[in-house]
Amino acid sequence: MKNLKNILQKIPVEKIIGSDNRSISSIQYDSRSVEQNSLFVAINGGVFDGHTFISKAIDQGAVVIVCENLPEELVAEITYIKVKSAARALALMASNYYANPSKNLKLIGITGTNGKTTVATLLYELFKQAGYKVGLISTVKIMVDSETFSATHTTPDPVVINSYLSQMNSQGVEFCFMEVSSHGIHQYRTEGLHFEGGVFTNLSHDHLDYHASFADYRDVKKSFFDQLPATAFALVNADDKNGLVMLQNTKAKQSTYALKSYANYRVQILENQFSGLLLKINDSEVWVKLIGDFNAYNLTAIYGTAELLGLKSDEILRIMSALDNVNGRFEYFKSDANITAIIDYAHTPDALKNVLETINTIRSKNETLITVVGCGGDRDRSKRPKMAHIASALSTKVIFTSDNPRSEDPDKIISEMEVGVEAQNSKKTMSITNRKQAIKTACQLAQSNDIILVAGKGHETYQEVNGVRSDFNDYKITEEFLIQLNK
Repeated sequence: MKNLKNILQKIPVEKIIGSDNRSISSIQYDSRSVEQNSLFVAINGGVFDGHTFISKAIDQGAVVIVCENLPEELVAEITYIKVKSAARALALMASNYYANPSKNLKLIGITGTNGKTTVATLLYELFKQAGYKVGLISTVKIMVDSETFSATHTTPDPVVINSYLSQMNSQGVEFCFMEVSSHGIHQYRTEGLHFEGGVFTNLSHDHLDYHASFADYRDVKKSFFDQLPATAFALVNADDKNGLVMLQNTKAKQSTYALKSYANYRVQILENQFSGLLLKINDSEVWVKLIGDFNAYNLTAIYGTAELLGLKSDEILRIMSALDNVNGRFEYFKSDANITAIIDYAHTPDALKNVLETINTIRSKNETLITVVGCGGDRDRSKRPKMAHIASALSTKVIFTSDNPRSEDPDKIISEMEVGVEAQNSKKTMSITNRKQAIKTACQLAQSNDIILVAGKGHETYQEVNGVRSDFNDYKITEEFLIQLNK
């Protein structure tokens, strides 16, 4: 139980009705999770307005209600707290409830359209191998030192974040690497957290179903760097035209990394093969297992972050050379028939372009490159034709299929993709709505030395159709079909 007065420290409160000297068992914003002596935060979300669930929360045991609009009828024994932004108050209260755990470790936020998961996960692995106790909050999983927890969002809600950070404090974790999404920033999920540093990977077309415009999307990302303290560092990709924009108002120490521009951390690609990359970072060469220009950027961001956090260059390079691909990020294998299968999470136009260009740079062009790709439902529709255009222009053959259609008709999603295919590329394409059948067809079409790219879902182990999630793993399904065809 925590005292309400302590939970309300530094919260911009407009009005309190009732006692602020109460014991609180938990902070909840979902009325279904309210228990006896809970504090309930009524958030007006995109789908539901938490204010409509205040009575239910009280019936279930809530003793404190935090809201933007006070109910017309007030219950005598309940404390009501009026705030301007319930979402922001939730984040600040969550930090206070768990005794501000982010201040007791070095928390690094990684933001950008692509590369967040790779950078955060490999930083976790690098520092773990360097002998530190480390935490990770990512799209794929949450790690409290060596203990693994499942992840549901790129950036979880503030109560979940602070709960895990508190566990990290208990376990003696020194560093935590966290993906910071635009949704998370905009919805104040990272408010009240103390960051030791921020990393910007890149910015391209994504989430325009949520943000009003690309400029709005960019500015939300920028606000993360605007809020970094002077004691933190800001490391940005100088080759991305938005990289220096991120630094415009930050108080943090500024650093840059780049492949093409002048930067504090400069990388050169000396060799690029399916077996890995030979990189020169500043004045040192290192062979790594990862592939492609985009991973050269990711690894340079990792190198720069590690050095800014105090690791020595030689140690960073030694450990980097042993790092493996992140699950579902350019994860590949070769079948007995010498067919290369690549599974990648690429679900934005820029990410898909990067992966296909990487494959085309490495391959001899005598092989067939077969791409299986779809687009998610209930998400940014404007990127669908762009992704189809890229896939058909940069592949030998393309199969358009279902991704996670969610509540949308998958056939309509595919039709919206097909609009982006230029006439000269139309003969390269076919559409198979059933994703499993699409992957099977790609495996049947492939001959020795050919390459199959299955893009869009990466690490995901499910497919969501009409709100129902069913088991679906691109890697396992592709592997099974290729094994069957070899028999």
